[in-house]
Amino acid sequence: MYAAIRIRGSVNIRSEIEDTLRMLRLNRVNHCVVVDENLHYKGMIQKVTSYIAWGEISSESLSLILKNRGELVGRVKLTDDYVAENTTYASIDELSEAVCNGGTNLKNVPKLRYVFRLHPPRKGHRGIKKTYTEGGALGYHGEEIASLLKKMR
Repeated sequence: MYAAIRIRGSVNIRSEIEDTLRMLRLNRVNHCVVVDENLHYKGMIQKVTSYIAWGEISSESLSLILKNRGELVGRVKLTDDYVAENTTYASIDELSEAVCNGGTNLKNVPKLRYVFRLHPPRKGHRGIKKTYTEGGALGYHGEEIASLLKKMR
């Protein structure tokens, strides 16, 4: 599973990039989505890599995001009780483990909003004009996306 976080805004953005961000449901800065690792999503992510930070998400990071920022339709907070009642998993931790292992998908949780509205990172970004390898925040982070997600929890 990939986590994609929108870093840059929409001023002076090409329309095809904006359309791709809309298809990924990244409509605002600091929004995050979790998508499958397939060629379709990988191509979309590569196309908008100069506007997002992305990488492989671990089950611990997904669990942290679901607990802190998981919402249902109507802006209701996602809880362990809701997961236990409406899915076959007993807690958010079990659900995130199953999602990362490919056993299920987040779409199987009824009324879950797929966009996570994150807080701006504590201590700020390292720079939103440079890639991660150059010392900035944009582009591919790999497993280090967990540290950015923790800063934005």
